Amino acid sequence: MPTQLLETPAPEIAQPLRVGQLYGSSRSLLLSEQIARHPGLSVIVCCDMTDAEQLEQEIRFFSYEQPGIYRFPDLETLPYDQFSPHQDIVSERIRCLASITEADSGILILPVSTLLQKIAPPQFIHQRSLNLEPGDRIDPVALREKLSLYGYSAVSQVEQHGEFSARGSILDLFPMGSSRPFRIDFFDDEVETIRSFDAETQRSVEKINEIKLLPAQEYPLDEDGIKHFRLRFRESFDIDPNSCPVYVDISEGISSPGVEYYLPLFFEQLVSLFDYLPGNSRLLIDDAALAQAKSFAAQVTERYESRRHNLEWPLLAPEALFLDSSTLEEKFQKFSCLFFSAFKLERPDQSNINCDSQSIPQLTLQSNTEQPDKALRTFITKPGFSKILFSAESAGRREFLHEMLRHYSIQAQPVDSWDEFLNRNDNRYCIIASALQSGMTLPNQGIAIITENQLFGDRAMQRRRRKYRKTRDAESTIQSLKDLQLGAPVVHEDHGVGRYQGLKTLTVSGIATEFLCIEYANQDKLYVPVSSLHLINRYAGASEDNAPLHRLGSDHWQRTRKKAQEKIHDIAVELLDIQARREARQGFAHQVTLDEYQQFTSEFPFEETPDQETSIESVIEDMQSQQPMDRIVCGDVGFGKTEVCMRAAFVAAVSGSQVAVLVPTTLLAQQHFHNFRDRFADWPIRIASLTRFTAKKSLEDTLKEIEAGKIDIVIGTHKLLSDNIKYRNLGLVIIDEEHRFGVRHKEKLKALRASVDLLTMTATPIPRTLNMSLSGMRDLSIIATPPMQRHAIKTFVSRWNPDTIVEGCQRELKRGGQIYFLHNEIKSIEKTAHELQQLLPEARIGIVHGRMKEKELESVMLDFYHHRCNLLVCTTIIESGIDVPTANTIFINRADKLGLAQLHQIRGRVGRSHHRAYAYLIVPPERAMTSDARKRLLAIESLEDLGVGFTLATHDLEIRGAGEILGEEQSGQITEIGFTLYSELLERAVTSLKSNLPIDFEQPIMRASEIDFHIPALIPETYVPDIHRRLIEYKRIASATDDDGLKDIQIELIDRFGLLPDPLKHLFRITRIKLRTLTLGIEKIDVGEHNGKFVFNTNPNIDPLKIIELIQSDPRQYRFDGKQTLRFVCQNVELEPRLKQVENLITKLTAE
Repeated sequence: MPTQLLETPAPEIAQPLRVGQLYGSSRSLLLSEQIARHPGLSVIVCCDMTDAEQLEQEIRFFSYEQPGIYRFPDLETLPYDQFSPHQDIVSERIRCLASITEADSGILILPVSTLLQKIAPPQFIHQRSLNLEPGDRIDPVALREKLSLYGYSAVSQVEQHGEFSARGSILDLFPMGSSRPFRIDFFDDEVETIRSFDAETQRSVEKINEIKLLPAQEYPLDEDGIKHFRLRFRESFDIDPNSCPVYVDISEGISSPGVEYYLPLFFEQLVSLFDYLPGNSRLLIDDAALAQAKSFAAQVTERYESRRHNLEWPLLAPEALFLDSSTLEEKFQKFSCLFFSAFKLERPDQSNINCDSQSIPQLTLQSNTEQPDKALRTFITKPGFSKILFSAESAGRREFLHEMLRHYSIQAQPVDSWDEFLNRNDNRYCIIASALQSGMTLPNQGIAIITENQLFGDRAMQRRRRKYRKTRDAESTIQSLKDLQLGAPVVHEDHGVGRYQGLKTLTVSGIATEFLCIEYANQDKLYVPVSSLHLINRYAGASEDNAPLHRLGSDHWQRTRKKAQEKIHDIAVELLDIQARREARQGFAHQVTLDEYQQFTSEFPFEETPDQETSIESVIEDMQSQQPMDRIVCGDVGFGKTEVCMRAAFVAAVSGSQVAVLVPTTLLAQQHFHNFRDRFADWPIRIASLTRFTAKKSLEDTLKEIEAGKIDIVIGTHKLLSDNIKYRNLGLVIIDEEHRFGVRHKEKLKALRASVDLLTMTATPIPRTLNMSLSGMRDLSIIATPPMQRHAIKTFVSRWNPDTIVEGCQRELKRGGQIYFLHNEIKSIEKTAHELQQLLPEARIGIVHGRMKEKELESVMLDFYHHRCNLLVCTTIIESGIDVPTANTIFINRADKLGLAQLHQIRGRVGRSHHRAYAYLIVPPERAMTSDARKRLLAIESLEDLGVGFTLATHDLEIRGAGEILGEEQSGQITEIGFTLYSELLERAVTSLKSNLPIDFEQPIMRASEIDFHIPALIPETYVPDIHRRLIEYKRIASATDDDGLKDIQIELIDRFGLLPDPLKHLFRITRIKLRTLTLGIEKIDVGEHNGKFVFNTNPNIDPLKIIELIQSDPRQYRFDGKQTLRFVCQNVELEPRLKQVENLITKLTAE
């Protein structure tokens, strides 16, 4: 049992204990000691979510044994909101309610507002819970009905909590409270296997022995629940119920947004969280939370009064939904309670105790005085302290602090835990990396804790928790047919641009086949067999209304394509010339020392995402080669690009090269400087920062050291490009936020590109760079995997409306979050801040813009980071600023004036934690906006998905036109044939030029044969019922490039949908044969029961002698029919021998 330093007694039921004088981090120490001694659940009630998270981290630090932690998150909506919480929040709440009744230890930390909210009774959760394990007997149909009753929704593909999908004998399910979805395989009515699977790839992961099903909502949507709701609704409100959207939705069994505030209508009686707690639970309550409860009650009343007269949304009285203060006090009396406070209690006695703790004075090191450590020295030399612990925020800061203390002759010993510090007697001073935010002293124990912000003032620290899920890959982002709506423009390689009209099943000669229907001019329709889907792409290049519509049967499309091909050929020649010049130059091949590199990577505190790993590998490979690297790493805001550039910087620095890191703003330079110093803390690598705010003396010293090669990594703004900086041995240039640099700076960089390695980071590649990388001129790595627990950003476009602004801000402030308000006009920014202060008197407002002095700017940003101000009125200066995970709401005033890349980048400032984020784009009336601005806003509003920076760039192409890679003349071609086909033709041109093949533009393009065995070869609707899913699978099968790719798709389909039906097996087999004909120039293979034929194009890639030998070897079996057709007799009417015969025939024709 660990030592009890504060020696406070334990409270008893009906005899509450009050503890005061808890300065700094002593309250977390008190709580951890109380938790360790209590043989049951400890419930900590604090002010808000921010406080709850800080307490949790500090309690973990002081705890000898890590306590189990239960989380009952806040709904994150305002009282009487017309929003519902995110599914992940509901899942976490239900898991907590289902497990907490059995808790015999551990802690539950929650804000008082969450505790006040009434919830569903325990029997509701327990009656709707179900355990499943292999061998259980349950009718799959009955289970599906039960899931619907529990509130789960039936979908075609399971991706988030509360969803299920049935396909034959397979049931996919994402139970509430579970961290992953499961796939249940039935044999008749017996559960045969249960496997977990990855929600993104949909591939099974491992077998599971048991799963627990919990209800999907905190209210019943079954027949009885709906009946009860309707009856109580009519009793409670004297209005026409059908005029209320919630009543109409619930009557139809739909979960309506904001229904949580009608919860009493579903049950006879609601309960509170107290009714779920085991009888021996102990409550540890912050006095400040009780004051917070009063202001929360006032907010509820105020919102109720201002909204109660809206007859469409009638409201229940606050007492029906929340506990009042007198009820709260009654509930407290049933448990043993300890109330704690930072302030000293006036009349201490047995049940009112003051703790033995003192706060630490500010010990800031004054670097501009003669004795900078005077305050610190005076404090630590006071008699009475036998042990002093210095605490820093991270390992990098710990090393920095350690070094600095040594400079002041304080030798501190590093320790790994609080327990190790207490038991260590060989050194008076210790140092640790911890989450403690403020220090304390315990005079009676002779202990002091000094945190780094008491020595340096505050600094911004990046904290991110990450696990991952995968999203779409680079190619599919552009070529995927998933987003196809009826009427969307598509390009067929041979027939031009038409409009997609859906999938149709037609019976041809008695064989059912699925076709994709495309409508051309004059309402002509083209039916494309699904096996030829590789010829079809989404059209991108102009907006849907301006996309061309070609005529079937005319040569207009052939002429257009030929013209585009000729133009593309010229561009390909130019591109290859640039590339050849680049490849001819010798760069510097960096050496990677494996042991050192492994050690450096092991210090990365998160698990790399798959995309991040691939990007890192590509970068390191490029750096080891002789050619200069020129790679773009495109990853959405906050997806881990910084780590990629740190690894590259490490490899370069260890190889003896200098690294220049170029960033667009001083703020970002500052942040990168701190991050790099943290990450390289344990390495003998010198890092410097150069910005316009660097003092003249230190600037001169830094420049000399760079020239002498003493500085390994220099981080700065475009100052790094100025001519007076002489590098001794520059080997790598890293450019962050590429889209923020102007043409002049880019020309400077072009000059560098010849000899140094260049690594570019961007979240939204500008169309031209996207265009270049797609054509293989610059290498592109895409990180499209968001960290787990990041939600898509809910985006609204609306006019200026004070009510919306107040509601959006209050929703964020209630959950302990912060808000950006972007107003991009310096002259009226003060006026806007003043208006906001009048709308939101409780908000603490800060202002930042580019014309402020650096010290002032940094001070406001730090205030914002450390929660001293919670609403930041700013210009686009925050576009690349400090990450603030708690800022999850952003208002963008006059969003119509910003470009798409900028809007996406700025919107990405929020949604950097596991909370639902909101972006409000405030725009003028529609008439006052340009049509391009309207399209930009539509694109950003519709793409709320994570990892869509890349997709947005392709949207930008559609809005601005692609522009040519090397000039502007190409956009006409792109509009005519579409960006995707344009890129494909460019790639083909580059490939054929590389292999020195002449290009004949009259010549048909080599491609796989059309194959017909007169058998159904399709994905049956009964196997994959969802039309979009079928379309995607068809496209994947048709676009597979080799047998391994097909095998992967086959395994995945069996895993997800069950054993392959015969028509689908046929489709795979035919596609395999098709892959073998790719370069042969066979236009068609047609095989009936008795004979078959190969139709060649005018210039096949087959030796004519082979065909002659074949006919001579067996004239009865083979014969020529006209110039281009080889006919043959089938040896067997059965399908398998016919397939084999065709495969053997292809082998004979291609044998060496």
